[in-house]
Amino acid sequence: MIPQAVQPINFALIGAAGYVAPRHMKAIRDTGNQLVCALDPYDGVGIIDSYFPNADFFIEPERFDRHLDKLRRLSISKNHLNPMKVEYVSICSPNYMHDSHIRLALRNDANAICEKPIVLNPWNLDALKEIEKETEKKIYTILQLRLHPAIKALREQIKKGPPEKVYDLDLTYITSRGSWYYRSWKGDVAKSGGIATNIGVHFFDMLSWIFGGVQDNKVHLLKENKAAGLLLLEKARIRWFLSIDYNDIPKNIREKGKRTYRSLTLEGQDIEFSEGFTDLHTEMYRDILSNRGFGLADAKQSIVIVHHIRNAKPIGLKGDYHPFLKEISF
Repeated sequence: MIPQAVQPINFALIGAAGYVAPRHMKAIRDTGNQLVCALDPYDGVGIIDSYFPNADFFIEPERFDRHLDKLRRLSISKNHLNPMKVEYVSICSPNYMHDSHIRLALRNDANAICEKPIVLNPWNLDALKEIEKETEKKIYTILQLRLHPAIKALREQIKKGPPEKVYDLDLTYITSRGSWYYRSWKGDVAKSGGIATNIGVHFFDMLSWIFGGVQDNKVHLLKENKAAGLLLLEKARIRWFLSIDYNDIPKNIREKGKRTYRSLTLEGQDIEFSEGFTDLHTEMYRDILSNRGFGLADAKQSIVIVHHIRNAKPIGLKGDYHPFLKEISF
């Protein structure tokens, strides 16, 4: 008997011109599925041709929504069997739009796969959970660091370690940005959630996944271009520093012509996870399509952490603070 061909699953994509969108296109293609339509108000999206040249493209969300609805209605018509109905909507739009775009997906009888941060406020998760129940569709988020081999190995190491031990960690992440950043939605705290959300949420998710729930969350510094604090988890004390200021990069790194610096040390030992990012989005898609993946409950703790940070009153150089703060002008 000749095996029946597996019908590709149909995807739609919101935010096709965004930085991370090609990773989603690649994941859709590499899992054997197809992108049938995409949306972005910016029409410089020639990258789609490299993956799905036949995908329909929209610049108005109203027409995109209408298209999804049309495909959905054709699939339930008594006189039509429509193989084009969208089953998943991948969301790569600006942070503040995620909530609305997730709702758009579920309203059109599709599951949502949303980039992090899945939402900006913890209470948004509660509302989305209710919509999940109402629609019987799933909301997934991209927490790809949980799939990184080095991070998975570290989690296993901690699980097998002394149960009472509390580890000391330093997290430093500096990824310099130009003036465009402050003119874009990323520079608007109401739209991006601020620096801790924009460049730090995946680190906070990773660390709380490994070291457990939050015991305390102190903020020493909070500016538009840098932030620092002390995060106390069940099994870790984490001094963290995040910045988009090129001048914060250590001099020896700048002299090499680099504009990014990332360091994670555990008990004074470097944890190296700079490599191995290439196919993590594809692995996430495989998990989701196998009825695994990470959902609202998985995302909640990191959303609570970054929400607290951006609303905290910084305490300055008090207590145990990140060593980089000694060089920062308050």
